[in-house]
Amino acid sequence: MRPFFKTWLTICLLMPLAAHATNREQRLPNVNGFTPKVHSTPSTAKSVKLTVNRPTHVSKAHNGKAVPGLIAGNTKQSSNVLSRAVNVLGTPYRWGGSSPSKGFDCSGLVKYAFNDVKAVDLPRTSNAMAAGHGLKVERKDLKPGDLLFFKLKSRQVNHVAIYLGNDRFIHAPRRGKSVSIDTLKKPFWNKNYVIAKRVLPKEQNNNLRVVQR
Repeated sequence: MRPFFKTWLTICLLMPLAAHATNREQRLPNVNGFTPKVHSTPSTAKSVKLTVNRPTHVSKAHNGKAVPGLIAGNTKQSSNVLSRAVNVLGTPYRWGGSSPSKGFDCSGLVKYAFNDVKAVDLPRTSNAMAAGHGLKVERKDLKPGDLLFFKLKSRQVNHVAIYLGNDRFIHAPRRGKSVSIDTLKKPFWNKNYVIAKRVLPKEQNNNLRVVQR
């Protein structure tokens, strides 16, 4: 795949995340104990409420149970995960592979994409990922960076993909194929879809928020 096309595709996929981050509440940093002042004129004065976000501790999940503190609210980390995955589009499938030079299988691609997220330590197989890590997410609540799991001619989970948004996902399909983007709208993937998990930790932030009313 040409570098220019990869760059263009990455920008297209990450633009919704950037827009989401821009539309969030305005945040003002609290640096070395300095609290920024909010100035207003008598004619346009608005009530301002200052709140402080406290960090949320990340805990692991076992046996598919929901654990507080695991949400896809870390836009920066999800953007990094998607960027790493999209940048290896076209890499040939290879069973047991987990690098651009050697190729990828489905779980190897996921491990590679999440490699820089220190708070996430995923097992090596798709079945193990589905069984014991992350927070179960309903299909209607899927967000970019969530993991999608499938049963392909098997009684147990044997395939995993990374959700991109708008029913699209990126994965390493099978032998003879390459890392590619597909959609849950296709009957095959819709039929074999099993569960989704959210493994990205909530963004830890001590910043001061300004909420205008």
